[in-house]
Amino acid sequence: MRLLLIEDEDEAALMIAKGLRQELHTVDVAEDGLKGVRNASSSEYDLIILDIRLPEKDGWEVCRELRTGGLQIPILMLTASGSYQDRVKGLDLGADDYLVKPVDLDELLARVRALLRRRPLLQKPVLKLDTLEIDTRSKTVRRAGQFVRVTAKEYALLECLARDPDTLLDRETISERVWNEPYDPFSNLIEEYIKRLRKKIDIVGQKPLIHARRGEGYILTAREFA
Repeated sequence: MRLLLIEDEDEAALMIAKGLRQELHTVDVAEDGLKGVRNASSSEYDLIILDIRLPEKDGWEVCRELRTGGLQIPILMLTASGSYQDRVKGLDLGADDYLVKPVDLDELLARVRALLRRRPLLQKPVLKLDTLEIDTRSKTVRRAGQFVRVTAKEYALLECLARDPDTLLDRETISERVWNEPYDPFSNLIEEYIKRLRKKIDIVGQKPLIHARRGEGYILTAREFA
């Protein structure tokens, strides 16, 4: 995979780039926001790691500019501030994940792996299955032409299932992709969210799409499923 690291602190850039390269990634480093935008716009990358405090153009503006320009690859933001407001701002601007400095390299690498696993699935802006439509740009859902109101986590779970239609996903995979944490066999969190989605998606008059296989997992499909 080819990654772009936009980081002006030499020590942090060296440490992160070394760790990524040890995992066999190709890493380009941009030391300011202006160069970062230029690199991201002129070359193809699979993921961007973006610091917020940058010379020339800060990370907020870089993220905003890249998303406005239509760039859809994952962006992992780095910042020295762990404030709730900064996390919300970064995610609202289009970042996919957020990590507070000083960075733990093992955690950063794990988050990069998680984002890259989703990377090949980010190509279709609108996912369609039967009469279900999921717009991944606006993060909105429609069934039979009618808008369906879902929470952020319900949307994330639905998109997770829709990215692998007709494929049974186990709870471990769902927990990692949607909640970014290992599956807890003593928790019924996934089951509760599936129940909520079914009430909203599998409406009267429409074909049921969300199915479960006891002890195995869940699937989104318009095919016959037993």
